[in-house]
Amino acid sequence: MKRIGLFLIAAWLFCGAAVFAAGPNIVLFVGDDLGRHSGCYGDPVAQTPHLDKLAAEGTRFDLAFCTTASCSASRSVILTGLHNHANGQYGHQHAEHNFSTFARIQSLPVLLTRAGYRTALAGKFHVQPEATYRFETTIRGVNPRNGVDMAEKCQDFLAAADERPFFLYFCPTDPHRARQGFANEGEYPGVTPVPYDWKTVPVPTFLPDELDVRMDLAEYYQSVSRLDQGLGKLIDVLKETGKWDNTVFIFTSDNGMPFPGAKTTLYEPGMRLPLVVRAPGQKKPGNVSQAMVSWVDLAPTILDVARQAAAGDGSQQKDRQVQQAMSRMQGRSFLGVLDEELPDGWDEVFGSHTFHEVTMYYPMRVIRTRQYKLVLNVAHQLPFPFASDLYGCPTWQMVLERGLTNFGPRDVQAFLLRPRYELYDIQRDPDELYNQADNPHFEEVLSQLQQKLGAWQQQTRDPWIVKYIHE
Repeated sequence: MKRIGLFLIAAWLFCGAAVFAAGPNIVLFVGDDLGRHSGCYGDPVAQTPHLDKLAAEGTRFDLAFCTTASCSASRSVILTGLHNHANGQYGHQHAEHNFSTFARIQSLPVLLTRAGYRTALAGKFHVQPEATYRFETTIRGVNPRNGVDMAEKCQDFLAAADERPFFLYFCPTDPHRARQGFANEGEYPGVTPVPYDWKTVPVPTFLPDELDVRMDLAEYYQSVSRLDQGLGKLIDVLKETGKWDNTVFIFTSDNGMPFPGAKTTLYEPGMRLPLVVRAPGQKKPGNVSQAMVSWVDLAPTILDVARQAAAGDGSQQKDRQVQQAMSRMQGRSFLGVLDEELPDGWDEVFGSHTFHEVTMYYPMRVIRTRQYKLVLNVAHQLPFPFASDLYGCPTWQMVLERGLTNFGPRDVQAFLLRPRYELYDIQRDPDELYNQADNPHFEEVLSQLQQKLGAWQQQTRDPWIVKYIHE
C-alpha cells in the first residue's frame, strides 16, 4: 500500500512539477456531529451542493468510520492517528471533564510543522494540552457557527507570502446542538438560511417517526446546510488565492448526528460517517470507494501527503522523520487507494470508546467487518449513560414525557441495558436490531471476531484488556 501511495505522489510531481514543487497544501474540514446527511450520500432532501460537488471531483468513501462517537475523543484520534486508549484523551477536554492527551504524544500539527508546513486552526479545538497540539496560527475572531465568516477570516493565512505549504484545520461547530435547538435563530452574515419542512424530512430508521422528532430533524438539517455554505466559501477562498489546484482537501465529521442512538454509540449512525477527499491529479474523479477506513487513518494519510514537502526541499532527514512518525501511528495511509473502488486489504476497522463526559463511563470496543459487527460492552453491568445534550433534546424528552417503551424499533430497556457482547449481521440486519451473540449458528463467527478484537487490544496496549482476566 505504501508503494502505491508513493507512486501516486510521484505521478502528481510528474504531471505538474512546478505546481507541486513545495509539496501540496492540505485542508482538513471537520463538521461537528454531522452524519451522512448530504446529497452525495443519497439523502433525498439535504441541500448540500458544495459537498456534492466536492464528491464529484474527488473520492467519496462509503465505509468510513470514526473510532469513538464523541467530540473531544474523536478529534484526538484524528490529530494523532492513535486510539483513545493509546493517546490518553478518553473524553471531553473542557470544563470539569478535563480529559487530556498524554504530553509525550506527537500530534499531526506538530509533525507537519517539522515537515516544513505552516499550520493554522480555525474554529473548534476541544483537545489538550495545547503544547501537544500546537498550531503556528489560530484564526481569531471567528464565529464557528458561521462557516462563511470562518472562511473569509482564513484568507490572509491562505494568501500569505510564504513559500511553505500550509495545513489548515477548519472546524465549524455546526450541526452540533446549541443550548436550545441548533442555533438557527442567529444572524449569520453571508449565510442564506435554508429552512426544512418537518413534514418532508426523512426520519432515520433508528428514530421514532413522531412530530417532535421531525421538528428536531428539520432544525438539524438547516444547520447542515449552513455548514455546507461554509464549505463552499472556503473552496472559493482557496480558488481566489490561487491555492485550490495545489490543495488536498479532506471533508469529514467527528462523530454521528446528535440524536440518541447515534452520537456516543458504536451503532452505525454513530460511527459510519461522511469522508470525501479531493486530491490534485486524481485519475477517477467521482470515485466511490468501498475501502473500510477509520479515523486513525487520517493522520497517516495527511503525513503521506506531506512527504512531498520533504521531497520538494530535498531533505532526507525530514522524510525519515515523517516516515518514523507514521510508523508509530495505529492507522495507515489510504492515499494510494483514492482511485480504487474496492482495494485489497481494507476490510475491517476497530473502535475504542470509554467516556464522553466524565460522568459517562461506558467502555466499548468494536470490530466492524464487511458483514459483521461485534461490540464488546466492557462495563455491561451498568446502564448506558446519556450525554447531557442528547438527554435534554426534544427527541428523547418526548420518549420520557410519553412514557414510551420503544425508541424507534428498539426497546428502550434494551437500549439502556446491554449485554456483554453484541453481534450483528450488518448485511442482513443493517439496523442492528437482532443480537446474534447467543445464537449457536453464529458461534464460529463470534469466536473469530472475539479473537481478532482481543488481539487488537493486545497489539494497541488497551488497558482494559485486564477485564478478560478479572471477569
